Amino acid sequence: MSEAITIPAGEKTIFGHPRGLYILFFTEMWERFSYYGMRGLLILYLTQHFLFSDERSAVMYGAYTALVYVMTIIGGSLADRYLGQRKAVTYGAILLVMGHGLMAFEGSGSKEILTYQGQDYQITLEGRGGDADQIIIAETGTSKISFNDGATEMIIDNPAAVGLPVTIARAEYTTRVEQEELFVNILYLALALIIAGVGFLKANISTIVGALYGLGDTRRDSGFTIFYMGINLGSLLSSLTVGIIGIRYGWNWGFGLAGVGMLAGLLTFLVFQPWLEGRADPPSAEKLKEKFIGPINVEWACYLAGVGIIVFAMGTVMNAHLVPEWFVGILGVLVFLFLVGYAITKLAGEERDRMLAAIYFILAQIPFWALFEQAGSSLTLFTARFVDRNIFGWNVETPVFQALNAGFIVLFAPLFAWMWVALSKRKLEPSAPVKFAFGVFLAGLGFLSLVGGISASGAGAGLTAVYFIFLIYWIHTMGELMLSPVGLSQVTKLAPARAVGMSMGAWFLYSGLSNYLAGVIARTTGAETIGGQLTDVAAAKAGYAEVYTNVAYVAMGVGVVMLLISPIIKKLMHLDTMKGDPAHALAGESQLGQPGAGGTHPPEKVGA
Repeated sequence: MSEAITIPAGEKTIFGHPRGLYILFFTEMWERFSYYGMRGLLILYLTQHFLFSDERSAVMYGAYTALVYVMTIIGGSLADRYLGQRKAVTYGAILLVMGHGLMAFEGSGSKEILTYQGQDYQITLEGRGGDADQIIIAETGTSKISFNDGATEMIIDNPAAVGLPVTIARAEYTTRVEQEELFVNILYLALALIIAGVGFLKANISTIVGALYGLGDTRRDSGFTIFYMGINLGSLLSSLTVGIIGIRYGWNWGFGLAGVGMLAGLLTFLVFQPWLEGRADPPSAEKLKEKFIGPINVEWACYLAGVGIIVFAMGTVMNAHLVPEWFVGILGVLVFLFLVGYAITKLAGEERDRMLAAIYFILAQIPFWALFEQAGSSLTLFTARFVDRNIFGWNVETPVFQALNAGFIVLFAPLFAWMWVALSKRKLEPSAPVKFAFGVFLAGLGFLSLVGGISASGAGAGLTAVYFIFLIYWIHTMGELMLSPVGLSQVTKLAPARAVGMSMGAWFLYSGLSNYLAGVIARTTGAETIGGQLTDVAAAKAGYAEVYTNVAYVAMGVGVVMLLISPIIKKLMHLDTMKGDPAHALAGESQLGQPGAGGTHPPEKVGA
């Protein structure tokens, strides 16, 4: 028999849940609408509007998404100690509205100037996305252009209109990019505001969801399930609207719509804050009023910390291409050594073993997210450039394909939840280390399937069939459902109570490093562009195939190794003695409603 649900006396509910849940649902839905809407356009915007190189764009995108993860640690810590979740979410939402609003200020765009025989011409795109034609502009008119195999010659479709010969050898012209410095800096500031805003909002809104339910409240799991459906709904709606509008009608219209969505989320949260009934208020109102430095009290010091995040994030994104990869690698190694050192020197017996198992899960996420997060960078560019996106007569805009992950989550997450429960009853459910191994293996298999599609399209500039894009997103989503709902559920259960916060911070740090690594991988797919479009299409396609093949085999190999060592990790977990331990009374990974299940990317998987 199922346990009867008892609603606390006097609690105001909607459909049996605290009414505050639905305020958080819609706030989070609109926040994810804005974030994923902007994300779907960002890499195209960087390469086509601002004419950053593929390599620079990929690293900038990787730094941006990495900082989104890392700053949740600061936002969450400040809320826990001083601000409280309500003020932190409000502050984060305000920063997000400002950031998304600034994204709509695009200027006239960067210009690619071609110099031939002492005369300057502009090369640009007629349109946006993967279907935009390259054109050359002269004082006398315009003409479409293309490049031969190997990009040794530029071919002018209408030479008479621009006063140029039919072909121009590569050695006979030079190009340079002229950027509008004001609007480039507005872009950096906008991204920094979004990073800080997500840091304060995402780190705390799921904490409020948990605070709505008392200990032992049987509604908690279903409440988190409802909340995470809002995440996927926002992601799905944005991919189907913001991306289309941005490509068809203009970047500023797409980013503007994302900003309107975030404004709707902020207003929802502000208007209906009383429904939270004080559950997210500061831990100490008196502490907030204490003086910090001079006239600045503790509360304003927290807000100034947000300004510090903005300054740091802006500088990092602006100079991401200058950050040496070894620096990020050393940071990861140092944190690993610290965690292992803590486990060895501060813990003993089964507690030490469990902490070592938690460290394993923290590290084992890296290869999965490094490949999965290609969706927003190199995979988006590949889809725009090399995929036949015509479906039933509709040439689908590239950002729309990012809706596949959220759509597959909605369709398959309930099936996975049922499957794990059914297997558990028969004592056939795979252990958490085995699930992790399969998740990483599927990340590699997804790219190997796409490489098969590239091979099927033939040599040269032939387009890959669109169903291979559906296939890679489906395989990656299946891997995500194997790995993401398990991750922090295990970390929070395995780490000792006094080290759970530190372990969660490490999880987010390595999530951020994974995203930076994703940018490094994406950079290796970079190819020469002029005016935001490829010059040597065949060579670029071969480059994508080579990189995707390499990362696929590495990830699949790592997955096999993880499977082989899974019995060792399972032994370290001491599952037989963990059951019934009140210090680890979190629900198991089989439950869909966990913080961590049914989201679309790691930040919301655990309510960062």
